[in-house]
Amino acid sequence: MNRSMRAIVAILLIGVIVLSLNSILRNSPQAFRLDMTDEQLYTLSDSTETVLGKLRQPLTLKLYFSRTVSLNAPDQIQFFTNYYSFVKALVEEYERHSNGMLTVEFIDPLPFSDDEEDALRYGLKRFPLSEEENFFFGAVLTTGFGVVKQIPFFAPDRNTFVEYDLTRLIDSAITREKTRLGILSSLSVMGDAASPYMAQMKMMQGQPLAPAWKIVQQLQQRYEVSSISTDSEAIEDVDLLLVIHPKDLPESALFALDQFVVKGGRAVFLIDPYSFVEQPDPRMGQQAQFAPRNSDLNVLLKTWGVEMEEGKFAGDRLLAQKIRTSAQSPFEPLIGYLNLGCRDCANRENVISSELQEVVMLFAGSLKAVEDSEDSAAKSEFIPLLQTTDRGNVWEVESPIELLYLDPGALMDKFSEGEEPVVMGAIVTGTFRSNFPDGIDITEEPPQTGGEKQDSEAEPVTRHLDAVAVAEQEGAIAVFSDVDFISDMLAYQDTFFGMSATVGNNSDLLLNTLDDFSGSGDLIGLRTRGNFQRPFIVVEQIQQEAEYRMAEEENAIVAEIDKFNAELQSLIAQQQGQEQEVLENSILKKRQELELSIHQAERQLRQVRMKKREQIDALGKTLQQINSLAAPAIILCLGIFVGIRQRVLRQRHLQTLRTQEHA
Repeated sequence: MNRSMRAIVAILLIGVIVLSLNSILRNSPQAFRLDMTDEQLYTLSDSTETVLGKLRQPLTLKLYFSRTVSLNAPDQIQFFTNYYSFVKALVEEYERHSNGMLTVEFIDPLPFSDDEEDALRYGLKRFPLSEEENFFFGAVLTTGFGVVKQIPFFAPDRNTFVEYDLTRLIDSAITREKTRLGILSSLSVMGDAASPYMAQMKMMQGQPLAPAWKIVQQLQQRYEVSSISTDSEAIEDVDLLLVIHPKDLPESALFALDQFVVKGGRAVFLIDPYSFVEQPDPRMGQQAQFAPRNSDLNVLLKTWGVEMEEGKFAGDRLLAQKIRTSAQSPFEPLIGYLNLGCRDCANRENVISSELQEVVMLFAGSLKAVEDSEDSAAKSEFIPLLQTTDRGNVWEVESPIELLYLDPGALMDKFSEGEEPVVMGAIVTGTFRSNFPDGIDITEEPPQTGGEKQDSEAEPVTRHLDAVAVAEQEGAIAVFSDVDFISDMLAYQDTFFGMSATVGNNSDLLLNTLDDFSGSGDLIGLRTRGNFQRPFIVVEQIQQEAEYRMAEEENAIVAEIDKFNAELQSLIAQQQGQEQEVLENSILKKRQELELSIHQAERQLRQVRMKKREQIDALGKTLQQINSLAAPAIILCLGIFVGIRQRVLRQRHLQTLRTQEHA
């Protein structure tokens, strides 16, 4: 066999070996896979593997995707083909790591088929493309006990949370009991019906019972809700704890909260440096107006790695909402009334806050991480959820009267811009330590015997409550430095038909937090996946910079309009007794000045938008040219390199032959 024949046979054998190995690896249930992506997109988190390892019953995951329909669909639908490939590869990893307890089925629901009927019956979201064709992209999980859970639609903007959604789906399917939520509050958030004494008193007086807060009514639909007394010694028979405005709690209640968290319970704390929703006690008369309205749990929270700065409020000029204190006064920004609607205000990497668009807080406090020490949580992690822009800062008042009788201008004078965000919501995880490692002693009044002399001489009884000093495993708490944001005043509004509707995402923030905490403890540590699409970072930077400049221009226009309104009202007040013609001329002059300034500002905005568009278009053309020329250039370089190398080798071979001939 000559040299050429041996080379051909070798190439054929290599091809057969490669194809055989590829077929074996693809069809093997324990196929060898290597995730070469930059952010390990196809590698399951430890938390997911833990949840899959707990499966004790067979589950079936049906992934619905209208592959056939998408082939001739518009470009917007064809985009989902790449997204489907990503989700498909991910659920295959779930199946591989489930030890045979999870079976995955891939279903293409064709028009008028049983699969399409099942998709509709399961509640998957349908997108009609024509009179006959519908597009589906969702998942359904079924158990042997008849439990059915679904993801109605894999939204592209949640692609970084696909693993969380899938793992949450599995965890909720195998958790059969309703989560028990305990609420401890110094406010009457549960309504008068929660207090038999108050209910009886109001019924005797013929007064209607105050209903529970609307947020509590929502929680009662999701959880088994119970009220926890503010003088409890222990918190039992609840899976999750919500603490709202814990004010002046006795040591026994602090001990109960401490032990609930240290023993592994998950808790959400809402504290406040000044709560507007707290109503003064009418029995105290006018004095009650000046009573403190703050609540904090720094005595506990500091040990767990977080604290609320005492007497300080979060502020940000860019986020301050405008109010007016009377019908005659102009609208002015109130530095403590913040609309956290900017993109960087919410943590987009955390499932709780990733989709929040607008959260309004009223005189919220400032949360800060406490460095690990001997008295704090070991290796605690402080994860901000909600914060101001990097121009935010804290501010203070000299007296609560300044908050009782609001003067927006005077409060704004107390604020100066900072250089880093102020945090108003955070999650803290760690191995928590107890604030009462030796337990506490509780002194009680002696029992009444019925004898007057014996009762007067009886001494108080002291009981000792033992404590768990250090948690056995890592725990998690969430802390928010405002209570008003979940009140009926800020989170809801009444509609024309007597119904209530949510305002912004205030209620969503609390519901998301409780929803995240109510699942398996492994879900809290579940990482955010990278984006399966490679972002154009330079393009995004150009857009962000241009949009930031546009926002400043828009703010300038709004400020100019507000300034005009204030000057106009002042002008009207000053010229009440003057001629109507003079007044109208003054107003006309001001209006002309405003229209001119608005016209100039709008022209500047158009220029900024045009420049942004030009930068993006120029960058796109450059990338397109590079992409078009890169492949031919690489091939040309390789061809030149191979040609030069072969020429050099041939010359060396000829030189060797000549040397041998001369020898």
